[in-house]
Amino acid sequence: MELKVYNINGSETGRTISLDDSIFAIEPNDHAMYLDCKQYLADQRQGTHKSKERSEIAHSTRKLKRQKGTGGARSGDIKSPVFVGGGRIFGPKPRDYRFKLNIKVKRLARRSALSYKVADNAFTVVENFTFEAPRTKAMNEVLSKLNISDKKSLFVIENQNNFVFLSARNLKNVKVVNVSQLNTYDIVNASNIVVSEGSISEITRVLTTK
Repeated sequence: MELKVYNINGSETGRTISLDDSIFAIEPNDHAMYLDCKQYLADQRQGTHKSKERSEIAHSTRKLKRQKGTGGARSGDIKSPVFVGGGRIFGPKPRDYRFKLNIKVKRLARRSALSYKVADNAFTVVENFTFEAPRTKAMNEVLSKLNISDKKSLFVIENQNNFVFLSARNLKNVKVVNVSQLNTYDIVNASNIVVSEGSISEITRVLTTK
């Protein structure tokens, strides 16, 4: 598969780049994408939620009323969950939400997500670029010239480029990652993927490594 290469001014460079069909033109596997997105979101959860049980409440342990003869239900101490301020029944406890996913499934998910974007014409290849200094205005100009100002965009660059990263940091609809940070959730979550020319070979290498 051949795609045109653009510059950051939105103009064609006159060059094309060859994409590996085993990465960018496969039959997508929706379930693998679901599992990879689920794992990514699970990894973001801190799992520190906690409520106090009956034994953890700092109240008196005195029995509030006698067991029988009051005409009402039996009551223990004021820490009982039936009273305001008492412990919580089956409340949340700290837990780890992470789970294991085989690397082959993760690679299949990322290949599937990339194939979807290419098939939907939501995948743009631009020549390698950088900025002379961190400037949000410079990144806004790139978005405007690529006609993606109003779209949620994911920029994939070959190496960690702080100037590009800092220029996009204040833009809520733009995220910049390098190839090692590329994941299925970010690909699916973006309306348009902008990939630097130099990162194509690295993406191919990472997603075909056995």
